[in-house]
Amino acid sequence: MPMINLPAAGGRLEKFATSAPRIFPARPERPFDRIAFSAAHVVADPFADIDPWLAPAVDWDRTIAYRRHLWGLGLGVAEAMDTAQRGMGLDWKGSLELVRRSVEAAKDVPGALLFCGAGTDHLAPQGASLDAVIAAYEEQVGAIEALGGRIILMASRALAASAKGPEDYGRVYDRILGQVKAPVILHWLGDMFDPALAGYWGHADLDRAMDVAVDVIGRNAARVDGVKISLLDKDREIEMRRRLPKDVRMYTGDDFNYAELIAGDEKGYSDALLGIFDAIAPAASAALGALARGSLNEFHDILAPTVPLSRHIFKAPTRFYKTGVVFMAYLNGHQAHFTMIGGQESARSLLHLAELFRLADGAGLLADPDLAARRMGDVLRTHGVDA
Repeated sequence: MPMINLPAAGGRLEKFATSAPRIFPARPERPFDRIAFSAAHVVADPFADIDPWLAPAVDWDRTIAYRRHLWGLGLGVAEAMDTAQRGMGLDWKGSLELVRRSVEAAKDVPGALLFCGAGTDHLAPQGASLDAVIAAYEEQVGAIEALGGRIILMASRALAASAKGPEDYGRVYDRILGQVKAPVILHWLGDMFDPALAGYWGHADLDRAMDVAVDVIGRNAARVDGVKISLLDKDREIEMRRRLPKDVRMYTGDDFNYAELIAGDEKGYSDALLGIFDAIAPAASAALGALARGSLNEFHDILAPTVPLSRHIFKAPTRFYKTGVVFMAYLNGHQAHFTMIGGQESARSLLHLAELFRLADGAGLLADPDLAARRMGDVLRTHGVDA
């Protein structure tokens, strides 16, 4: 196994010996008994003649190839979400093109599960009226449904800025849910992921905000497939899960506590819609396969070492987690470079990336340690480190 010099605190270098990767099945042996989506990242095109901070450039072929990889592992794809740098490099125009290409690709994959993010991000978040927010949601939902896509109704920065209270949220969501062609997934994204969403549902207090969300879901239950909450608070997720109408699913978005939430308890479990599944897809697939066989111990054995990695990737400022997700794809050979749209590869420090490498190795997730070490070394050398 290769050795590499990794930076540590205080400007030191430490020798690190990689270990053998864990071998995961290339395909699931049986259907999962949880619905599991991976929010998926986009691959940048480093050869595009653009200024990365000003315009997105996507390598569409590699981006769609990664979706095929996720589908092959039995995972669904949650498209054009924040993991795809929605609102942090990818605009609505690019998002719709991403949705179009993913919907087309899914037609060639038997059983491919695909839901797509609809929001209001083409609308300036400040100063918008509620009618403008409704119109923006209607535009995006209509465009995605016209392509044959299913909807994830994303939280709206414009709604958070313009709503005067819970009643405004109810008005907007009732209006949009009353028009959708098929049941949607609602997305409650906490302000640790996007500070502009603070006070969503009309309350800074999360317990009161949950009351509003549950009320909206309850009166629109026939049009809601499920709700994904990304609050990094397992107790609140469990509480909300137990309050949902019978046929409405809870999709965990808790990248800190996903293993125990998916496993569940005597009163139920969460399905999954997770950004971390992009980075740990083979392990996630293997663990869900073990759970489907009734092997809870194996499920936890596979996922337990991935949790420290996930908590590191999603550490504060949490919104920069996309950098770690793309770095994992680079280390594992799913793309030839560590370049992101918007220049977001610079959002995490070299020490952060080095610790990610250690934790990924500890979880058995560096599929080819020689390749991963070479690529880690390339990144180190660009920072003046002799690996």
